[in-house]
Amino acid sequence: MMLQKKKDTIFHVRTEEQLLPFLMQQLNGKSRNSTKSLLAHRQVLVNGAVQTRHDTPLKEGDTVTLLAGKGNIELRHPKLKLVYEDEYLLVVEKKQGLLTVPVNAVSKETTVFSILKAYVKKQNPRNGIYVVHRLDRETSGLLVFAKTPELQEYMRTYWKELVQKRTYVALAEGSLPKKEDTITTWLTEDKRNAVVYSSPVDDGGDIAITHYKVLRERKVQSTNAQPNNTQPQTISLLELNLETGRTNQIRVHLASIGHPVVGDRKYGHGNIFSPNDRLCLHARVLEFIHPATEQIVHFETPIPKDF
Repeated sequence: MMLQKKKDTIFHVRTEEQLLPFLMQQLNGKSRNSTKSLLAHRQVLVNGAVQTRHDTPLKEGDTVTLLAGKGNIELRHPKLKLVYEDEYLLVVEKKQGLLTVPVNAVSKETTVFSILKAYVKKQNPRNGIYVVHRLDRETSGLLVFAKTPELQEYMRTYWKELVQKRTYVALAEGSLPKKEDTITTWLTEDKRNAVVYSSPVDDGGDIAITHYKVLRERKVQSTNAQPNNTQPQTISLLELNLETGRTNQIRVHLASIGHPVVGDRKYGHGNIFSPNDRLCLHARVLEFIHPATEQIVHFETPIPKDF
């Protein structure tokens, strides 16, 4: 079925299938390359969100919109990738080394916030962007931003209830004796020194709970190995799920059990080679209840190649 609205074309999905064959069928045999070009030029929306992947799954009741004209402005930045966008939210994947927000009001440093602010204002000068949560400068991975202050306030207030899953991957120093476990400690942040301290007992800090699982292990050469001590050391690839979201939680928790994140200069040992001289921590999965549609949305990125 096809409806016309402001020159945009809206298709209604009747059966489950992938986006590319659906479009080719609706567009009366338009070539595969021509249809892919529509996706590349950001002219295709699924349920109001821009889609560029040809294998996007569709289900009964979805709407696919073909925009008239050139489509939305594309976000281009070497350290930031647009994963999802609709009229309410932006989900992005940032690389390590990029701050989420400026350190202070007068800072001119490029941040995720400044990049997205410029991006949305190219679409409309009245547009704004609002921070929902943050990642450390050294941590890569998924972030969500709101497009209105009201939505920002709502998501911040109900963040714990909205988020269904937050999964990280990390390289940790050593071989963990327990291949699957839960770390529970109480964390206290010293804002003056920008350090978080962990206590195994309730000392008045905030309780922090991290679930981890070892995915695999391998041997690497220590960066501070002496000529008479060239034995390789073990590093472990971990999957971590947060039950709470405290500042530096994963970094502090892994350090507290003697297996800090590889490349962690603040809490780690610094004796294991870090690929690309980075903190080996990545926010891989983010799943939450969309505050407008009330549907669960799921975003997932690959494990970084340099891990």
